[in-house]
Amino acid sequence: MALINENFLKLPESYLFSDIKKKVEAFKHLHPDVNIISLGIGDVTRPIAPVVIEALHAAVDEMGDSKTFRGYGPEQGYDFLQKKIIENDYIHRGVDLAPDEIFISDGAKSDIGNIGDILSMQNRVAVTDPVYPVYIDTNVMGGRAGNIAKDGQHWDNIIYIPCTSENNFIPEPPSVRPDIIYLCYPNNPTGTTLSKNELEKWVNYALENETLILFDSAYEAYIHDEGIPHSIYEVKDAKRVAIEFRSFSKTAGFTGLRCGYTVVPKELKLYDTSKKKVNINRLWNRRQTTKFNGTSYIVQRAAEATYSPVGKIQIQESIDYYMRNASLLKDCLQKVGLQIYGGDNAPYIWVKTPNELSSWKFFDRLLCECHIVGTPGVGFGPSGEGYFRLTAFGRYERIDFTNSKLEVVTKRKISNQSNKFNYVNAKI
Repeated sequence: MALINENFLKLPESYLFSDIKKKVEAFKHLHPDVNIISLGIGDVTRPIAPVVIEALHAAVDEMGDSKTFRGYGPEQGYDFLQKKIIENDYIHRGVDLAPDEIFISDGAKSDIGNIGDILSMQNRVAVTDPVYPVYIDTNVMGGRAGNIAKDGQHWDNIIYIPCTSENNFIPEPPSVRPDIIYLCYPNNPTGTTLSKNELEKWVNYALENETLILFDSAYEAYIHDEGIPHSIYEVKDAKRVAIEFRSFSKTAGFTGLRCGYTVVPKELKLYDTSKKKVNINRLWNRRQTTKFNGTSYIVQRAAEATYSPVGKIQIQESIDYYMRNASLLKDCLQKVGLQIYGGDNAPYIWVKTPNELSSWKFFDRLLCECHIVGTPGVGFGPSGEGYFRLTAFGRYERIDFTNSKLEVVTKRKISNQSNKFNYVNAKI
């Protein structure tokens, strides 16, 4: 008989954002005339930059001409994009990379999940908490997470590193040694960052403990403060211990186009069971050539256009637009007395729920009374309880409208035991 991968049965029945979607749809069903302001899922709202559209059209025309038509491309990505990435994302930060250390993909999420293909199931994983759910779920699928605890939050083979207001959201390397550490900075969901000195602690820890760092820098383009690294490779010897993931999704609005890249330095070596060092760049290349046919030529030309002089200006305009949203939200939230974090170098704002409300109760309250959708912090892990994530990826005029509504929701106390929002839950 054919058997399944039973690790999938350990996963929660639905993904965090699926639960949110169900709640919102139930509310809309009862209130069809209500205008919902979505600040929950981190999807962009601005259209693709004009220079990118021009590049797409030009590439489409190429595909319609026998002289310029392209079939299968290199699984690792075209060198024209690899070289642009090195020239524009790394060289000016003092990071020297070769084109064959850059692997173009259909997005950072895919590679973050797929990287587990070349890593042993015996590895012990550590995550900062709260955490982007994909880090946890893909390790559950891969058999590294163990079993879920009775609290329904902790996995017994995963090391959780709390990031809360008590430690200023700056994680400390764990006392229990992990084999793999996931770091995401600027952070999703908290919107916080690490200084170079703080990041150096992690690189040194990884060097001393022979630990692999999986570094998600999908939001690096939103950094504007000096002293905050855009890449982990700005830290000395990081190429010996780290793989870096990047995305065009939030930087250039490619959530619908799908393009990202992963940096796997040739200096990075891990061990087989006989303690022989193995080149990880070679393993990842082998995995990609077997399981992936490469990102489409059209999309890669579109990504290349973001690095042109005009492209840089247009992309920055979108980033500035979203960060203006973040500033507006921050001002509003602070005026009504809420405790907030992030939003300065990231498009996410992390809100302490008022009046000791649970994060799901605060979700219900915002939805029902303000018609605003955010993301309950507990959906990002145990340390997320009592917090709430808002994104800056909405439309400015709608976020401005949000200001007047938010004042109402914070001034009245409501018990976590209240039945006021049960009708929302009943529709799921």
